Amino acid sequence: MRPRATLAVLFLVNVLNIYDRQVLGAILEPLRREFHLSDSQLGALPAIFTVVYALAGLPLGRLADTWSRKRLLAIGVALWACLTGLGSLATTYAALFVTRMGVGIGEAVCAPAATSWIGDLVPAARRARAMAGFMMAVPVGVMLSFAISGPVAQSHGWRVALALAAAPALVLVPALVRLEEPEVRVTDSPADQSIFLYFLRIRALWWIAASGAIVNFVLYSFSTFIAAFLTRVHGLSVGQAGVWSGIGSGVAGILGALAAGALGDRARDAGRLRFAAWAAAISVAPATIAIALPRGTAAGAISLLMLAYGLLQMYYGLVYAALQDIVGPGMRGTAMAAYYMVMYLCGGSLGPLVTGRLSDWFARLAAHGAIPVGAEAARAIGLQHAMYLVPALSLALALVLVAAARAIPPARAAHP
Repeated sequence: MRPRATLAVLFLVNVLNIYDRQVLGAILEPLRREFHLSDSQLGALPAIFTVVYALAGLPLGRLADTWSRKRLLAIGVALWACLTGLGSLATTYAALFVTRMGVGIGEAVCAPAATSWIGDLVPAARRARAMAGFMMAVPVGVMLSFAISGPVAQSHGWRVALALAAAPALVLVPALVRLEEPEVRVTDSPADQSIFLYFLRIRALWWIAASGAIVNFVLYSFSTFIAAFLTRVHGLSVGQAGVWSGIGSGVAGILGALAAGALGDRARDAGRLRFAAWAAAISVAPATIAIALPRGTAAGAISLLMLAYGLLQMYYGLVYAALQDIVGPGMRGTAMAAYYMVMYLCGGSLGPLVTGRLSDWFARLAAHGAIPVGAEAARAIGLQHAMYLVPALSLALALVLVAAARAIPPARAAHP
């Protein structure tokens, strides 16, 4: 099978990966009402998924460097899709919690195996565009998950929305099995030394891992609570919030990915990191203004939030390509898994949980303040205040990416 066809299948696998990961964000309000959950409990669902995802990723990433990537991906897709479907049968919060843990194990296969595969398939000069194309699945998956799951949940219930999210695996698993894999070009795999010592020698990777933790804290918080924010603060229905946040995320994210690919292939490693830093810094202003807008200005809030989201989505194509430049071919799957472990344990797992706890705390202050408000109004105020974490940490992300760029020697050549 030709490289373009392989890239297309891997892109679709990643779309399903993101779709199933983000589906709870689209149905958060129906879940809250059925199981009588706090925002902390809601935030714990993506948090436990992310912790399991991160811990499972490292051994699975090493397996991607030593075993068949297409078989590994096929098994992972089948596993996470089955457990997503099983989630639709959950009758308690605990049962839903357990299914999301299982989804995390299956999805931990995707990024290490697929990015390692792309790193071997595509030469360094075109790698940023290829990685940006693969990571364009993030906004596309978010768009489809919210735009489909929100209206389906409103019309037929959240259980049908979860079951529908599992269905595409029936087509994708056979397509994966038919792919042909390139041989892994092992040049500097540290077979005789500790993997961690290998990474400790590359100082830029420390900063890149830190940047991954920050960006995933921000984007997981954003994706988990954006529909609830639009419903509570601006009065949109569950279906409307799903459609508008989905379409907005998709369009903005695709444009961001295209910009990342075009800019990234004009630079290498350090230059790619600097472009990502500028994008993160620029995103701060529209995100801050959007969150501060008063009730009834949904159109303005959505437009500005999606501008910020698109700028942050440029991170993936630029930084993932830089990481593939820095690390040798024989360690690409392991490098991505180690990076993912840090960014999810220290960022993605904490983002929704911390945001949810802050939302509950601010809501309690609003409910018992000098001018007390009702329970639903307090929840809206609490979430609005908690969302300011997004622009604050976007600024921190820009600074960390600048440090990562400075840690790369200027004359170092990229790996093929």
